[in-house]
Amino acid sequence: MEIHGKNVLVLGGWGLVGSAVCRRLIEHRPRRIIIASLTREEAESACRALSGRAGGVELVPAWGNIFVRSEFKDLTRAEILGSREYRLRLAEDVLETMSDEDLHHFMLYELITASKPHIIIDCVNTATGVAYQDVYSSSLRVLKGVRRARSGEMPEELLVEVEKLLDTLYLPQLIRHVQVLYKAMKDAGTQSYVKVGTSGTGGMGLNIPYTHSEDKPSRVLLSKSSIAGAHSLLLFLMGRTPDAPFIKEIKPAAAIAWKRIAYDSILRGGEPVPLFDCPPESASELGDQLNTSAPDTSIPLGGELKGVFIDTGENGIFSLGEFTALTTHGQMEYITPEEIARTVLWEIEGGATGHDIVAALDASVLGPTYRAGFMRSQAIAKMKKLAARYDDPSIAYELLGPPRLSKLLFEAHLLRRVADSITGVLKTTPEELTRRVYELIAADRALRSRIISIGIPILLPDGRRFLRGPIIKVPHDPRATVFAVSPENIDNWCRDGWVDLRRENMERWHDRLGKILAQVEAVDGADTSSNVMRDRSFWHPDEPLDEGEVAGWIFIYEDEGERMK
Repeated sequence: MEIHGKNVLVLGGWGLVGSAVCRRLIEHRPRRIIIASLTREEAESACRALSGRAGGVELVPAWGNIFVRSEFKDLTRAEILGSREYRLRLAEDVLETMSDEDLHHFMLYELITASKPHIIIDCVNTATGVAYQDVYSSSLRVLKGVRRARSGEMPEELLVEVEKLLDTLYLPQLIRHVQVLYKAMKDAGTQSYVKVGTSGTGGMGLNIPYTHSEDKPSRVLLSKSSIAGAHSLLLFLMGRTPDAPFIKEIKPAAAIAWKRIAYDSILRGGEPVPLFDCPPESASELGDQLNTSAPDTSIPLGGELKGVFIDTGENGIFSLGEFTALTTHGQMEYITPEEIARTVLWEIEGGATGHDIVAALDASVLGPTYRAGFMRSQAIAKMKKLAARYDDPSIAYELLGPPRLSKLLFEAHLLRRVADSITGVLKTTPEELTRRVYELIAADRALRSRIISIGIPILLPDGRRFLRGPIIKVPHDPRATVFAVSPENIDNWCRDGWVDLRRENMERWHDRLGKILAQVEAVDGADTSSNVMRDRSFWHPDEPLDEGEVAGWIFIYEDEGERMK
């Protein structure tokens, strides 16, 4: 389809992929690009960023939540769920039979029919937006209330939780969204629709190690993949509907990066992460129970967490260690937004990219790319240079997840600080490593502050005392803050998200680094073929440990989380 002179609506146009799509679109000289985003600030910011290269292309900002009626479009989900009237109306909008009058109330319908785009490019991460409302937590709260009601006690909050649960049901929301989309495009005369979807796991399988949950993988993450799959099949059906536009879906199956690399404040939920300290003399004692909501002995430092990061847009910001682990071969790896944008535009123009999932579901995924692999070293080099300038190790921020990754990255960093290399660690006894890492934690307030401030406790060598901040990421249960303390639970917590200074953990590190060295030594030195990737030239056993690569190796070999294809 010819793009020149057409009206194009880009949903999610402020985001990482949406911005790249808009930049690419301008080269094809459409008449108008309507850039839609969640907030007015985002939409207008995207237009300003593109205005210098727009030429004669008209840029029009539009904003609001495309999944709700127009009167709710500028409200947060918390604001909607906080009002009984809004909760019930939202549930009715999703669950009731939809009349034409009801259809006209939806923000998405009004946006499409008012702008009359010839082409819609949908870069909104629909599966994440729906699935991360977390039907499991909402259902568990209802279940808890139902049990109390069955015992003769009717909690006042039960009805509220039931109403919220109705507003969290995944499939009714997705189905209504597709119904509204189809009707709006039909009434507006839209000719082409391209969706940038998701696999939900960055191209990895059920063994994906990145998950903020006790489950592996988490139920919420699997819900995201399920919604993504359901969405693809609904688009597949739409594409087989005679009066529908041409329907295509591009589904990246790798991490998407990047927007910028910088040194700045680290934000969680849009707010800076405050720094706390917990010196050894203020360590808490593990008794019969661990109460993660109990008053802690940490000391506010008055500052906020700052560090070197790479901004991956909607997926968040990652440290050097997190980005390295995420993108190493055998993990998610990554693809650049420009490559996705190029594929989208090719498909609109009629090119056969082989990546349209509506045309060929099994053959449509975009995997890791040569360009991304080529540029990975540049990104890492830039982050290392910036990290050296600010004397910032950039280990982990606990924004990628799981807490286990942060724990592994910090433990590898501690070993690097006290023993330098793989060879250095293996030459040092576990007892000596335990002594050295404890002394380092005790002496380096900045380091231990970074660890505990992101929600990772530090278990001291005695196995009973621990350092913590106000947040403890592991253990986690939406229904409880008090957990029984037992040797088994302590081991589980240390495995999943506590920095563990005990001798047994140093033995574990000895074992895993020994396996890495054994893999290196098993490679025939005369073999210079492409048969082996992680050889001596990759690991450099006598040079400083690379925390991210070591964490990636653990996910692949210990956690059996390797990418298959």
